[in-house]
Amino acid sequence: NVQVRDAENNPAKIPNLGNKVLSVFYNDADAADLNDPLADALKAKKFNEAKYQGIGIANLKDSKAPNFIIRKIVRGKIEKYKSTILTDPDLILAKAWKLGNCNNTSVVIIIGKDRKVKYVKKGAVRGAEIKKVVDIVDVLIGAK
Repeated sequence: NVQVRDAENNPAKIPNLGNKVLSVFYNDADAADLNDPLADALKAKKFNEAKYQGIGIANLKDSKAPNFIIRKIVRGKIEKYKSTILTDPDLILAKAWKLGNCNNTSVVIIIGKDRKVKYVKKGAVRGAEIKKVVDIVDVLIGAK
């Protein structure tokens, strides 16, 4: 678990790592909406919050927009989705988790309670792949 920043630029770690099944959306701020269809599908499932949490992490380093503007947008998304969105000003997570070049893209990572990565994809998740990810989360939390 690495230390990134919250929407107010305070130090923060990824919450519930090892305690819940997590879906982590690591998004370049310039591609922040790329995997919203998947985020919406996961949100629609209304998974048990005691077992599952969705988290967004904004990659600020690769964005053209100033960090203070991105953080304002992040605060709006936190309100809209009622979820946790952190910020990464220096590619801390990308380097620590060896995600490679994350410029202009989104990386989706599903992590089990055992802290092991169960799914990872860089780029847009669409169509049948959305159902596959939702099913993975279903199985991991014991809903299926």
